[in-house]
Amino acid sequence: MLAITIPTHTCVWNSAIPSVFDSAFDLSWIKNHLTDSMFQGTRDYNPKQMAIREKVFNTIVSCFKRHGAETIDTPVFELKETLTGKYGEDSKLIYDLKDQGGELLSLRYDLTVPFARYLAMNKITNIKRYHIAKVYRRDNPAMTRGRYREFYQCDFDIAGQYDAMIPDAECLKIVHEILSELDLGDFRIKVNDRRILDGMFAVCGVPDNMFRTICSTVDKLDKLPWEAVKNEMVNEKGLSEEAADQIGVYVGGMDLAERLLQDQKMCQSTQACAGLTDIKLLFSYLQLFQVTDKVVFDLSLARGLDYYTGIIYEAILTQAGVAPVAPETSNEAPTEECVTVGSVAGGGRYDGLVGMFDPKGRKVPCVGVSIGIERIFSIMEQKAEASTEKIRTTEVQVMVAAAQKNLLEERLRLITELWNAGIKAELMYKKSPKLLSQLQHCEESGIPLVAILGEQELKNGVVKLRNVATRDEVDISRADLIAEIKKRTSA
Repeated sequence: MLAITIPTHTCVWNSAIPSVFDSAFDLSWIKNHLTDSMFQGTRDYNPKQMAIREKVFNTIVSCFKRHGAETIDTPVFELKETLTGKYGEDSKLIYDLKDQGGELLSLRYDLTVPFARYLAMNKITNIKRYHIAKVYRRDNPAMTRGRYREFYQCDFDIAGQYDAMIPDAECLKIVHEILSELDLGDFRIKVNDRRILDGMFAVCGVPDNMFRTICSTVDKLDKLPWEAVKNEMVNEKGLSEEAADQIGVYVGGMDLAERLLQDQKMCQSTQACAGLTDIKLLFSYLQLFQVTDKVVFDLSLARGLDYYTGIIYEAILTQAGVAPVAPETSNEAPTEECVTVGSVAGGGRYDGLVGMFDPKGRKVPCVGVSIGIERIFSIMEQKAEASTEKIRTTEVQVMVAAAQKNLLEERLRLITELWNAGIKAELMYKKSPKLLSQLQHCEESGIPLVAILGEQELKNGVVKLRNVATRDEVDISRADLIAEIKKRTSA
């Protein structure tokens, strides 16, 4: 096997590809075989798209920092055994790497398992951290829904022994803050507890060894109708029809929370009672955090990953703020220009994961949330395309321009002064550019100011500072120029 690295993408190629050490190796082979299908589920981003992404990242990081998080980083690949058995039925989506040095490696599937491994290896018992990085999944990509094989996750986690539901409530508060600030449209945060699910499965007659696989099926209720979910439980996974019908009683009602609190059968389960008690406590904290308007208790939420042990949650957009789309269960296909988006954030409590990597099995309670940046970006990109507002792809504050010919050296001297003062500036790479061309570049790029040099300005020791939007001009002494530019661009 030959691994060839191309900017932003790493692909594993088979032995049919000529060796780079072969004298007959021809780069045209790559050009001829570099098709879209080879990079299915990945994409390139142009400067405008990157400007939108950067804005979203800044919003998310600002929120994480506001809540006191510090950041870490981990390798893009892990030992295969580190990832195996942590993701339930989704483990089949892990990208395996060719064994090239005696170790079986895989690309990371998420940022949670590497975080747990990091805590165990470094014997860390308390940390509040965020991590933004790419993860990889051998999934069937759906570009119109913002689902890729290579994508970023933005994770916030709290590790440590704390009183119940306080860190969990803060994670939900963070999701609420981010989605509100990004202004994506109306959203809901669904909340459940794995212990309530397990208790429900037990009282419905689901065998213990089928809890996790039935949990993965229940998690599909946001995409499939109940009959399709029941069919998978009974005909594909071997659950009795009676047990499936019992599950349907609990996950099918609108007055779910009230009924569960009164349900004598559920109250016979110790696990379910503990989960319901924590749910009530969680909502009391969420009320103090002023986010209960967006949070709902939903027993159909299952979160298919195996490592969750308690509270789980998922944020969905109920109105994406973009063109309407047909739901996934509808017979009508969404139009190509519309973005159909599912979950945009999810997470929960995983108290047993760190102990899997600790030699002595020492547990570190953890709770966290992951923001689905790619799905959010799909919406932000479409909104930007529909808007008449111009997107700036640079942060240049001032263009250093010349009104006459043969002033390149003077422009270079001035721009050096501005750069040394921390001002974002640029100039055209021509000895004698036309003033009109320089001004047009500023208008097209959104540069707010132009510092114009001319023979008369040089004699008078001033620079003509032009406001690109209003076209107002004023002479500023060379000594006061830096302060004036900073004053005008400080906002």
